[in-house]
Amino acid sequence: MDQIPNTFLSKASDVLGDTSNGLSGSNIVKAFTDYAYDYGIDIPHSSYPFESPNKRSALLDNLRRFAPEQQYKIIRELCEHPKLSQPVNDEVNNLKIQLIARYASIFGTITDTTLNQPLVEEVKSFITDFPDSEAVYLSALTKFNNGVFERNLVDDLRLSLELLLKNLFGNGKSIENQIPAIGQFISSSGGSKHFSNMFRTLVDYYTKYQNAFVKHNDAVIEEEVEFIFEMTSSFMKHLIKMHHKG
Repeated sequence: MDQIPNTFLSKASDVLGDTSNGLSGSNIVKAFTDYAYDYGIDIPHSSYPFESPNKRSALLDNLRRFAPEQQYKIIRELCEHPKLSQPVNDEVNNLKIQLIARYASIFGTITDTTLNQPLVEEVKSFITDFPDSEAVYLSALTKFNNGVFERNLVDDLRLSLELLLKNLFGNGKSIENQIPAIGQFISSSGGSKHFSNMFRTLVDYYTKYQNAFVKHNDAVIEEEVEFIFEMTSSFMKHLIKMHHKG
């Protein structure tokens, strides 16, 4: 049976039970008594104050009583608990991202009905020749399919495209500094001047959007993330196709 390692459960308990940015003892008790009732499980700490050294230890003791798929659901939902301090601390966001990245394929409910699936599947079939880019792209896809619409997802998309370009062009440049090379690449692959100009312009606007987004740490808008995901996928699909054609 697949398990979530104790080291991860301990880390989750430290983050979610943190004195400054985690949940209060009473909120932890309320959440876990509800889960215990739903799943028909006895927990060691069902009242507050705890008979435990601290709330992080109590949270971990309670969490260990549940099955792995239940632990996944509990940690995921506690990371989104309305009583967490706002804005949600980076440690909590990172915990949720790591949980989904590592265990969503085992315990999560993945839904990917909103993205252009033929496009995504085509990219997935092409990108296997570029494993560095593939790993980051699949990470972004897992986050999207699990509703993690955060800046980290947008960063993944940019990095996946950047890694692909570095591999195609054999250099270590950022996307911004690849735009002239993209035009030359399209032209050398038989693309028209108009297509080359349009592609370079789109990539330029794409990088400006990404840079502004990161600089201002804006909240992620789900519809924009979907658009950026499909735009990134379209860039990658056509670049890889032109690479194979050449």
